[in-house]
Amino acid sequence: MKFFTFCIFLLYCSTGFANDGFEIPRSKIVELTDPSTKRVYPLFIKTPRSYQSNKDKHYPVIYLTDAWYSFQIASGATRLPMNSGAMQEAIIVGLSYSKGSKGPSSRVRDYTPSKANSWKLQTGEAEGHTKFIRETVFPYIESHYRVSTSANTFVGNSLGGLFGAYILFKQPDMFSSYILGSPSVWFNNHDILTTNVSKSNLPIKVYLSVGSLEQPAFGEKEDMLAGAKLLAQKIAKQSGENIVLKFSVIDGARHATAFPTTLIQGLDWIHGKNQ
Repeated sequence: MKFFTFCIFLLYCSTGFANDGFEIPRSKIVELTDPSTKRVYPLFIKTPRSYQSNKDKHYPVIYLTDAWYSFQIASGATRLPMNSGAMQEAIIVGLSYSKGSKGPSSRVRDYTPSKANSWKLQTGEAEGHTKFIRETVFPYIESHYRVSTSANTFVGNSLGGLFGAYILFKQPDMFSSYILGSPSVWFNNHDILTTNVSKSNLPIKVYLSVGSLEQPAFGEKEDMLAGAKLLAQKIAKQSGENIVLKFSVIDGARHATAFPTTLIQGLDWIHGKNQ
């Protein structure tokens, strides 16, 4: 009974009062304006545990699309491996949707590489959003935080994974590593598979993953598994010898459930101390 009471006490001390809202430790939100479109994008930023005490250390940065979904998962999933030393500590930056727009309209517009006339939502502004990240987001993070500018990881899922593949093909050296989860290869008649590929001058790691159940036979609208396999083939054949690709199929995972596994397995492969 005493041990149980002690555990409850520790839980209380670590979480605060029951009616307090939960906050992710060492995190903040800043807003940046895209100079080209004047759209305002919130960035969710979390520093690692040693950031304040280790003033001489520079950290890699993990950039996440779909921040409202991915930032919380990444923060929780990396807490133990980073704090225990099993994974390299990193700054986590979540790229959110433009203010004043609904999530679907912002992500469909910003993450798609080509214009699809059959879509009601605006599409095809991946090039402009890439420029915003490269010329506005990167300089802000690099000027306000101690970062290793040669160690940026991109993480995207679904349309975010498609967006990452687009950056990999067009500006591969923009990131030193990529995690592409269940990429929407099907978008605009598989247009990403016809994209011309620029080869990297630097070594790049690409982790591509998809759920085994991401197929119409299991209730999905699109065959994400087949699309991911075709994308893996294109990366392996066309991206050059500096690309190291790891392709993984998550057994028993659907489109709605694959990402957390993709994220932590990909980060472990890229930033894990035992790799």
